[in-house]
Amino acid sequence: MRLEDYWGVGPKTDKLLRESMGVERALNAIEGADIRALVDAGIPRGRVVRILRRANGAAGVETLGTRDARSVYDDLLTLASDHALTAHAADRVRVLTPLASVEERERRLDRVTAARDAWIGLNDAERDAVRSAFNAYDDADGSDRAAVETAVALREAGLRGGTFAALDDLDDDDLAAAADALGTVSADGSVTPGTDAELDRLRGRRDAVAELERGALDVLESVRERGVRSFEEFRGAFVEYVATQTDVPRGRAEGAVASDARDEADFASTTLRTLLSELESDVDEREEAVAAELRDSVENAREDVDVAVSAVSEIAFDLSLGRFAAAHDLRRPELVEDGLAVAGARNLSLPGEVQAVTYAIGAHGLESVDPNGSSDHPEAPPSGDRVAVLTGANSGGKTTLLETLAQVALLASMGLPVPADRAAVGEFDSVVFHRRHASFNAGVLESTLKSIVPPLSRGDRTLMLVDEFEAITEPGRAADLLNGLVDLTVDRGALGVYVTHLAGDLSPLPSEARTDGIFAEGLTEDLELRVDYQPRFGTIGKSTPEFIVSRLVADAADPVERRGFEALAAAVGEEAVQRTLSDAAWSGTE
Repeated sequence: MRLEDYWGVGPKTDKLLRESMGVERALNAIEGADIRALVDAGIPRGRVVRILRRANGAAGVETLGTRDARSVYDDLLTLASDHALTAHAADRVRVLTPLASVEERERRLDRVTAARDAWIGLNDAERDAVRSAFNAYDDADGSDRAAVETAVALREAGLRGGTFAALDDLDDDDLAAAADALGTVSADGSVTPGTDAELDRLRGRRDAVAELERGALDVLESVRERGVRSFEEFRGAFVEYVATQTDVPRGRAEGAVASDARDEADFASTTLRTLLSELESDVDEREEAVAAELRDSVENAREDVDVAVSAVSEIAFDLSLGRFAAAHDLRRPELVEDGLAVAGARNLSLPGEVQAVTYAIGAHGLESVDPNGSSDHPEAPPSGDRVAVLTGANSGGKTTLLETLAQVALLASMGLPVPADRAAVGEFDSVVFHRRHASFNAGVLESTLKSIVPPLSRGDRTLMLVDEFEAITEPGRAADLLNGLVDLTVDRGALGVYVTHLAGDLSPLPSEARTDGIFAEGLTEDLELRVDYQPRFGTIGKSTPEFIVSRLVADAADPVERRGFEALAAAVGEEAVQRTLSDAAWSGTE
């Protein structure tokens, strides 16, 4: 395959990769989702991520029908990658895309839920061992030797079965020997210093003699300074000097002396060259023997080494996703053919404690969510409605609910657990999520319609999650457009949730659609809006402006401003405003 066959790799990028990495390494980096290698080659990180997402799941990327859907997708993968155990696992998480088949999603869900349960089941010492092993793996840039050492560390920590099952049948002795050998012999047969003590000792002698040979005239002067009076005395002093300076045995130095030297200088240089040549032969002979022994150690454990290298990478990936699921209490959804239903759903973008909500469109199995009708378990939404028009208070969580549904749909499409106690998620060819954009002009309206209508028009299995059309055109025309979108959604067999304040202006909805409402319930003692974020089904929500005006009246320190807000209070219902302020004050005394 050519580099330019990949989406996003044009002639300039092709040339850059060829020059910096070579074709084979570049192809391996793309297929292996190695973001770091491609970034190091000079490609901007954002471009690398886009290339790899297309390379590893082009069809899945097409599921992301709008810019806002892609934004939710990016945020989810960023959040998930924060829990990665290794740099390469983080890279693999960042390039996940929706999977093409339910079977693929089920298989990944099997692995991720098993990894979540495995992580939850570890004690503190075992978790520390896992983190330490993978930190060392990262520090060694994920080499084969690092993978084997990580496998050994995980086995020594007693981690067996489940997510770690691929390591169960490995031989500890063979792995330990292979770990010592891997990475110590280069392609040309040279052995890394520190691998063999005897080889290091021979190299030390050789290097010491080589240094003397380079400074033979200095050696000659040093020996002469000892006051020798004859050549025999010079010969003995020279051998003694070499032995003491290089750790070469005296007899070995004696055996290398020149027998036919013309003078002392010739004697010194010839002897040192001969001795150096002999020591180089010693080093070569020992290095060949050590290299052969090391290669044998790796070959004896080759099958276990290959298993360890593959298993460690997969364990890091699965366990990273498992940690993400554990950290956010993600649960396995039921993958169904049609519909989207959640019970106890939470938005992953919100910090701290949040009110979980229950919601659904399409056919679903959440009828038993509220066996007792308690407030902790809201009633189950009606089953079978294809479209919901969601209404209610400002700051009531309508957009957050849309985003939550988008998060659930996208996570499930990637074979990942979702932020809900229970969920049933259908198959979607396109997820169209559109946030409210506060720009009121024809250009925004046109671009919005061009973004959300084509996926719906194609008749694919589409999920429509659209927020406040009235923000981009005048209310009367927005109601007409919204009626058209609801009808089109029903006609195309799609599913949709449309947020609006214009429910009262809509024409009668088709029988497959319903209206839901979110209600503000007053102000807290701190004059914060108190909202029940759980939608009430089949009910139009209220904007309740009296709550907002009540807060403005209470907060106004300037008498003139206060009189202005009191005039608004009279317009929206002074009695309601006073009742709200009274309720807020009373709640502070309880």
